[in-house]
Amino acid sequence: MDFSFSAEDEAFRARARTWLAERLDGAGAPFADLCTDVGPTELDPDRRRSWEQELGAGGWIGLGWSEGALTRQVVWAEEYARARGPAPLGIVGEHLLAPTLLRFGSRAQRERFLPPIAAGTEIWCQGYSEPGAGSDLAAVRTGARRETGAADADWLVTGQKTWTSLSQWADWCFVLARTEPGSHRHHGLSLLLLPMDQPDRIEVRPIRQLDGASEFSEVFFDGARAAAADVLGAPGDGWRVAMALLSFERGAGMLGRQIGYAREFEAVLATAVRTGAVGDPVLRERLTRQWADLHALRCNALRTLGTAEPGSAAVAKLLWGGWHQRLGELALAVLGPAGATAPGPHLPGRYPLTADQHRLLFSRADTVYGGSDQVQRNLIAERVLRLPREPRPQPAAAPTNQDPRPDQP
Repeated sequence: MDFSFSAEDEAFRARARTWLAERLDGAGAPFADLCTDVGPTELDPDRRRSWEQELGAGGWIGLGWSEGALTRQVVWAEEYARARGPAPLGIVGEHLLAPTLLRFGSRAQRERFLPPIAAGTEIWCQGYSEPGAGSDLAAVRTGARRETGAADADWLVTGQKTWTSLSQWADWCFVLARTEPGSHRHHGLSLLLLPMDQPDRIEVRPIRQLDGASEFSEVFFDGARAAAADVLGAPGDGWRVAMALLSFERGAGMLGRQIGYAREFEAVLATAVRTGAVGDPVLRERLTRQWADLHALRCNALRTLGTAEPGSAAVAKLLWGGWHQRLGELALAVLGPAGATAPGPHLPGRYPLTADQHRLLFSRADTVYGGSDQVQRNLIAERVLRLPREPRPQPAAAPTNQDPRPDQP
């Protein structure tokens, strides 16, 4: 297959590379301080907002929203990764919500929400996972009801979401909630769009990790308001909309992610050469396999890009999650005993980590978030290979009360 880009795409690549270099490359670049290996939560959130708006002013947000712009989205993602661009604050709005709005949203919703996302002025977070409803997303218990029961009344949302990235900075959240009382599993769900600036009704509690950072939070809703018009798709059709949204998570941005993975791999390889670990035949074989697998991942992503091939998103998630996890393990293996030592003195409330140590620990989540490996394998088996469904536990039968003395031995 021909995986090359057109002359127009390459001209676009040159323009993107120049624009990024002017702002990120070198001591005099205005946003060079954001190109760092520290976690995104350690960066100044105001600086990250300024960068988001710089991207918006340059017209770089929303490249994949129009027909025929897919290759340009890929080119931009690759160049952004090569330039070590900071993790954008607007990634949830641009890559998850916006494509879903274009597919399911009303004209009024598109006109209201897309321009601020494109300008980088409104940041979104995703209200999906809950305690007891992570990989099993259909078990969500967060509920929403009409304030007065009228069809045009606001929704009042009550419940809890967890592992919510960006919530401490987000202006808006899309929330999967149960809007039909008594509904079960995939039925009776709706995707609601609600503002986060509701201090008496929304509480955000950052989740502190072992290293002291807080990359995500718990979010508690106590009658939080969502306007009647801010249901994405039809009320009760939230599961279909939510699943479509998740499919956008593994599109063109995956190719940009692989450029970042390639840079990480090159750093691990350089460390192996410096430490002499490359002379170990076992480690050398692992490095070679890691390199070959990365190229296979890229070819597969290009092959399925922009297609509706069944299960392609699940396959991609399954492959790259395991690849990145193995890279984290390999990064410390080439360091030997030095990989287990802290890089500096312990700081109050923080545990110092090297970039390799952080990569190893964070990569443990790669096979869980966005749908665990077990969920992806079930999707492939049942929906693509048409294998028999895995047995599900049956709910307990209701008591019949036929025994006139049920409490007696």
